[in-house]
Amino acid sequence: MTVNTENKRNGIGYCECHGHLMMDGTDFSAAREHHRRGVDVDLLRSALSDLSAAGVRYFRDGGDRFGVSLLGRDIASEYGIEVVTPVFAIHREGRYGSIVGKSFDDMRSFRLRISELREAGGDFVKIMLSGIITFREWGQLSCEGLDPAEIIEMVHIAHSEGYKVMAHVNGAETVRAAALAGVDSVEHGYFADEAALDIMADKHILWVPTLSAVEAFIGREGINRMVAEKTLKEQLDSLSKARECGIPVASGSDSGAVGVPHGSGTLREYELLRRAGFTTEEIASSNEELRHTFSACSR
Repeated sequence: MTVNTENKRNGIGYCECHGHLMMDGTDFSAAREHHRRGVDVDLLRSALSDLSAAGVRYFRDGGDRFGVSLLGRDIASEYGIEVVTPVFAIHREGRYGSIVGKSFDDMRSFRLRISELREAGGDFVKIMLSGIITFREWGQLSCEGLDPAEIIEMVHIAHSEGYKVMAHVNGAETVRAAALAGVDSVEHGYFADEAALDIMADKHILWVPTLSAVEAFIGREGINRMVAEKTLKEQLDSLSKARECGIPVASGSDSGAVGVPHGSGTLREYELLRRAGFTTEEIASSNEELRHTFSACSR
């Protein structure tokens, strides 16, 4: 891969603020099987090599169940990359999130997950607050969002333990609840309405919109193309509004997700953010803010 960009020439490097070293950008199930009996080091090194070749110098992982991101953090310096990770994401039992983490069923077990994360050396907490986009009908998610009161308590617990909170969240109501609870970053944030954007702006909450991951669904077999195209367009429109009201928007492609190869997915995310009106300087500023925010916790 040849990269000839201002960022790389200046030695700044690209930031991938939402990715998964466990995944390979092609086949999630196959990648999972590679790591199920122990981290496939060759596959991990291939991901890091592709990221490095693209000029990526910072990678915030979204967690996994197999220790891939944890090992990735240990060896990433060999590729000139800084990796931070929650080790695993935390999701409510029976709701979306098992592909990247561990579940809880009450606040006692949620606290236990935080303790496990601390013992494993997690850099921050990632919580799963909603489902994913189904691409069958406009605005449809795979499951409903968590109760706002529960979200508030989860964020409070994580913060009281000294951790920043990365929140997987979609849907206007749940994005509003996450923002009101004071999460440190909104991941995805699809279908956020103006009220949600106002709260995010007021609280200066970082937004990582993962545009590349949705673009990758356009034209995919079994997907309603019109819904996928509308979802991407609406997200781009929301980001233009976010820029106007001062929400810091960072570049995270969901690197490793199907259709989002490590390296090229990150570069595509920058292009899409520019389509929404963000300058290279604005993206770099938000990325640096996110990097500082999520590197603040000591292991």
